[in-house]
Amino acid sequence: EAIKRAVDFYFTPQPAQAHQPSTVFLVNPSIDTETLLAHAYESLGCASAMASNFASELSGLQRSTALAIQQIVMLAELAVNRALDRVDPQT
Repeated sequence: EAIKRAVDFYFTPQPAQAHQPSTVFLVNPSIDTETLLAHAYESLGCASAMASNFASELSGLQRSTALAIQQIVMLAELAVNRALDRVDPQT
């Protein structure tokens, strides 16, 4: 019996369990993609402004780090904006 359990444990792959996301914070699944992207764009804009304001209070390496974070947020904002353009192209 012990050998069977050992063989099963090491050589029989376990079926992958489906990932169950936490339900502490849940986005309504019925919200459309355009609305989700618009909210993400606004949130990224706020995060960029906060990082910029925070960077102005710092100096040296800490300032550089805050500005780098702001730049990464701005790049994400550009990507979301492009996705929004694809969802609802402005003519």
